[in-house]
Amino acid sequence: MGDIVEPLLKEDGEAYKAAVLIPTINNAEELSIVLERLSKQTYPHFEVVISDSKSKDNTKEICEKYGATWIEDSSNNRADACNFALKQMDHDLVLFTDDDTVPPLDWVEKLIRWFKDPEVGAVGGPNFAPDDDSFGAKCADVAFCTKFMTAGTRYGAQPKGELVRISHNPGVNCAHRMANLREVGFFEEGCIGAEDVVLDAKIQRKGHKLFIDPSNVMPHRRRVPFKPYMKQMRNYGYTRMVANKRWPEISRWSHTAIGFFPPLVIFSIIGLVYGLFSGGAADEYWLSVSGEWTLPRLAFHGLGGLMLFYVALCWLGAAIGTSPHRSIGTVFLAPLFVFLAQWAYGQGVIKAWREIRQTGGKAGVGNQIDDRIRTV
Repeated sequence: MGDIVEPLLKEDGEAYKAAVLIPTINNAEELSIVLERLSKQTYPHFEVVISDSKSKDNTKEICEKYGATWIEDSSNNRADACNFALKQMDHDLVLFTDDDTVPPLDWVEKLIRWFKDPEVGAVGGPNFAPDDDSFGAKCADVAFCTKFMTAGTRYGAQPKGELVRISHNPGVNCAHRMANLREVGFFEEGCIGAEDVVLDAKIQRKGHKLFIDPSNVMPHRRRVPFKPYMKQMRNYGYTRMVANKRWPEISRWSHTAIGFFPPLVIFSIIGLVYGLFSGGAADEYWLSVSGEWTLPRLAFHGLGGLMLFYVALCWLGAAIGTSPHRSIGTVFLAPLFVFLAQWAYGQGVIKAWREIRQTGGKAGVGNQIDDRIRTV
């Protein structure tokens, strides 16, 4: 543990009152790691607040062990769980993370230091898989941080500079001024996903600025392949699209485009099989003097070439991506993990399109759909 840092002071000489807020549900074992790390921070002038959605394990006892403030919450989603706690808090600064992280011992210090600048409305940092994560989780991390192929993710954003303007920081590694949170009414009520994206949009709409400190990395555990990984990606696609419907300013073309990925894959496979069994791969086509490109030949070699280009682009993107877990093995498997992510994300987008047509603006409101079952 490094030297203890003096508290950050406001203009009137009073110390900022800070807190780390963590929503949780039935994850006491990993939460204990988070709280143990927070108890050893170089900046100790903060409180830890746990918003617990009626866990059935020993979460309360773990909070008591580390001196964290435990709040029993009956919300059905992360946004409401955070709001339930925020409305009871009187802090100046609120830091957010999850119950499956491994906070560096200087994490709080490196976030809070930036608030000495009144222009900083919020600040965050990137997050990558911890070093002790499994090989499969590290493959997922490399896929998340692949250049070109995962344009929508902010997990591995590491722009050049000490402090850089940004439009969104993931909720697993960020800090906000409480005054700004109150001004926008906290998180969007009932939001079952992408609640951190919507919050950042609301804050910027009020004219406040968001920044990222590329050096302040938060180790965050990835979902392991394959079922949890695929489910997470489907949920991301669904929740982002319904959030885009309600908040068009956060929409990006890539979020919509990926919805066409699953049908394009199916079309490509059908075309490849058609070309193969219709003579598109036969040697006589390559030996043809005329070099005529028949439909079967176009289907087989054209679509096959596009698939090889996709794989090559995944390899290149993974090799020059930002994940610290790039290796021969993880980069080699990157095309598989990127493909599975895009396929599942696209399925989520398609699900959102169907639901939006049925319910319009009510889509994306209700019970959390991640792998945590939130009780009432």
